[in-house]
Amino acid sequence: MTTSTIEAPRTGDELMVLGVLRASINRIDARLLSLLAERAKIARDIGLAKRMTDRPVHDAGREQDHTKALCEAGERLGVPSQVIRDLFHVLARHSFSEQLQARVEATPRAIPNDSDGFRLVRMEPGRAQTVVQVGGAEIGGGLFEVIGGPCAVESEAQIHAAADHARACGVRIMRGGAFKPRTSPYDFQGHGLTGLHWLAEAAHSRGMAVVTEVLDPADAARVAEQADMLQVGARNMQNVPLLRACARTGKPVLLKRGPSASIREWLCAAEYILLAGNPNVVLCERGLRTFERETRNTLDLSSVAVLRELTHLPVIVDPSHAAGRHEIIAPLCRAAHAVGADGVIIEMHPCRDEAMCDRRQALSPGQLRSITSALQLAQAMRDG
Repeated sequence: MTTSTIEAPRTGDELMVLGVLRASINRIDARLLSLLAERAKIARDIGLAKRMTDRPVHDAGREQDHTKALCEAGERLGVPSQVIRDLFHVLARHSFSEQLQARVEATPRAIPNDSDGFRLVRMEPGRAQTVVQVGGAEIGGGLFEVIGGPCAVESEAQIHAAADHARACGVRIMRGGAFKPRTSPYDFQGHGLTGLHWLAEAAHSRGMAVVTEVLDPADAARVAEQADMLQVGARNMQNVPLLRACARTGKPVLLKRGPSASIREWLCAAEYILLAGNPNVVLCERGLRTFERETRNTLDLSSVAVLRELTHLPVIVDPSHAAGRHEIIAPLCRAAHAVGADGVIIEMHPCRDEAMCDRRQALSPGQLRSITSALQLAQAMRDG
C-alpha cells in the first residue's frame, strides 16, 4: 500500500490560474537569466579596470557592506536575510571568477605506469571522461549526484515513505537493499525480488532511478529487469562471475571498493566489467578497514584524487559505511565534493529508530535535506 494521497479533480478554472501563474514565473526566470548575463559582463569589465589600475580583485570590506545593505533591502521586501546572503555569496564567487585574468589549465593526460592490468579502464590521451546515464541522472557529467535511500527495503510502506522524503530532497537515484549481505546469518537478509518490486515501484512512480545490490550471478538478469543500476558490494568486489554477470545485463554497474583492496586491485575488478562489453561503471569509495575504532571504516578520500589520474571512470563516495554514525556524514559529504568526487551514496531511513539494519549510520529525512541543500549551494559556488 503506497503513501501517496489522492487529489481531488481540478477544475478548468483552477488549471487556468495555475497556468497563468507558472507563465509569470517563467517570464521572471528569463529576466533573471538576462540580468545575470549582464552582471557577468560588467564583472569582467571591472576585472579589466582593476588590472589596469593594479588593484586587488577581492574587496572584503565592500562585500560585507554590500551584503548588509542587500539584506536590509530584502527584509523590507519580505525576503529572509539568509536567502539574500546565500544568493549574494554565489553571485560574488561568480564575479570573482569572471574578474580573474588567469585561467586554470587542464593537466595533460598520460598513460599511467604499470597499467596493463586495466588497459580499458586507464586514462589515456584522447580518451574522454566517462559519463554514466542512470535514469534521468548523469554521473560524471559535472553535477554532484546524491544517491539516497534506506539500507534495506523492509516493507512496502517503509520504502514508499523513504521515496517521498528522498524525492523531496532532490534525489534522482534511490538506493535500497532487496538482497542484504549481513555479517551474521541471523540478521535480516532482505525480501529479495519482492522487496525489489516494492523499491522499483516506489522510485519509478516518483521519477527516480533505482540502484540495488546483486549478490548472486544467477540473480543479475532478474534484478536488471527492475533496477536501473546494479551494485556490486565491497564483499564481492573481486567476485569475477558476479562482475561478468552484471556486465552482461547491459545496465550500469556501481562497483564498491573492497575493505582491504588497493586502488589498482579495484581498477582491475572494473576491467572485468569493461572487458565483458559494459563501459558504464561507476567506482565507489566506501572506506578501508584499519585499526581505527572511532569510525566503522577509514574513508580514503585520497583515492578520489588518485583515480582522477588513473582512470576515466566516474567516482562517488559512500560516507555512510565509512563513518558508521550519522553525526559525521554531512562533513564527509562536503569533503567528497571538495576533493572532486562525482557524487555520494548515503543512507536515509524515514524512521531511523526502527531501522532493521545499520541504524547507527542512517540519516533522518531532515539530515538528508540539510546535506542536499548544502551540496547544491557548494555546487553552485564551484560552477560559478
